[in-house]
Amino acid sequence: MQYIPNPDEIFPNEFKTSCFIKNVVKAPNILIGDYTYYDDDTAPTDFEQNNILFNYPEFGDRLIIGKFCQIASGAKFIMGPANHRISSVTTYPFNVFGGAWRENTPPHMSQLPFKGDIVIGNDVWIGRESVIMPGVKIGDGSIIGAYSVVTKDVPPYSVAGGNPAQLIKKRFNDELIEILLELKWWDFDAAKLVKFLPLLCEPDLTTVQQRLKQELHK
Repeated sequence: MQYIPNPDEIFPNEFKTSCFIKNVVKAPNILIGDYTYYDDDTAPTDFEQNNILFNYPEFGDRLIIGKFCQIASGAKFIMGPANHRISSVTTYPFNVFGGAWRENTPPHMSQLPFKGDIVIGNDVWIGRESVIMPGVKIGDGSIIGAYSVVTKDVPPYSVAGGNPAQLIKKRFNDELIEILLELKWWDFDAAKLVKFLPLLCEPDLTTVQQRLKQELHK
């Protein structure tokens, strides 16, 4: 019987630099899909501690990462509590330092701007040392260039990069994008996915588009 990587293993191969991070992240407000990995040659299993910053679940925001995402070394996800109050004349967080400052100011986190969840789709590649800011949504199949700072949403199957990250291009034509979003190959069972792998890795996109279209209309 053919070996198929197990999504419930921490290390999917012998190199032990790529970690299936759903198996090591414990915070209740972080949801990560099967086969999504973080690659780091020093501490891939410390993803939650080193790469998800300012995460306080009681604040109410979540980090949601889909299946089959590829997260390069040093990528960071900045959660909402990293922010400061911006509704007043000063952004200084007096309350967190206690004493009379705390007694004379509202609770710190109650004044922070709430940007909502960070939502990363499926099959998203996030380049080395990129930073994803609070509330950002990145669509299925997108690519984030190395050292980017993503401050706004990225559409599905797009390439974005820079600081702040800007849309560079669509990866495919609109019809192929629509087919892929409808197909949702990342939800295939393990056996079906194995059969589709040659097509998913085929560089002749015209052939891919035709065959996937046929698959949808079976």
